[in-house]
Amino acid sequence: MPKIKTHKGAQARFHITGTGKLMRIKGPKSHLRSHKAKRVKGLFDSKIPVSAVDRARLKRLLPYGV
Repeated sequence: MPKIKTHKGAQARFHITGTGKLMRIKGPKSHLRSHKAKRVKGLFDSKIPVSAVDRARLKRLLPYGV
């Protein structure tokens, strides 16, 4: 069997922890950020876990990470 290709867009957007959890970054991180409050900008810096609904799709996109 040939190797399965990893989806590079998904690889750049999602991070897999040592315990196997999938983490993602929140949405409007860079565009039109200068006028937002410092408290709001700080909320975009942290990674949050991916919902359980999306894990099956990501397992197909990231076959060697999940």
